[in-house]
Amino acid sequence: MFRIILQNTAAVLISLFVAILLLAGIEWVGAILHPFPADFAGTREEVMEQVANYPAWILALLGGAGWGFTMFTATWIATRCSAKRHPVYGVGIGVVLLSAAVFNMAMLPYPLWYWILELLVLPTGIYLGTLIGANKTDSSIL
Repeated sequence: MFRIILQNTAAVLISLFVAILLLAGIEWVGAILHPFPADFAGTREEVMEQVANYPAWILALLGGAGWGFTMFTATWIATRCSAKRHPVYGVGIGVVLLSAAVFNMAMLPYPLWYWILELLVLPTGIYLGTLIGANKTDSSIL
């Protein structure tokens, strides 16, 4: 019993660690592709202006593909590394990351098309990462 608890805890922590690394990488690439102005002080207004001026292709690449890949990878790891490859761990990690993404989008002036993209891509990443991580052939796992 203790081994199962330890394995499930490790699965969650490893998946969160990987998600944080991937998201930090996405932010790093974003800072390279759309750097902050030289006189950037980090005020709320400056951050909102920076986000409002993001080119659409950067949002699609980093937000859509980057966050989607992160969601898939984190949920796959959580499911695959848990005891008996139980999907609840992948779904749980996915809900936490999806909540963080929605909270982030609600605080900043992202365009409507970006919301639609994220709300299509991220749940798909959760579903596929969990499904593939569980490695079951029937569709009754979710």
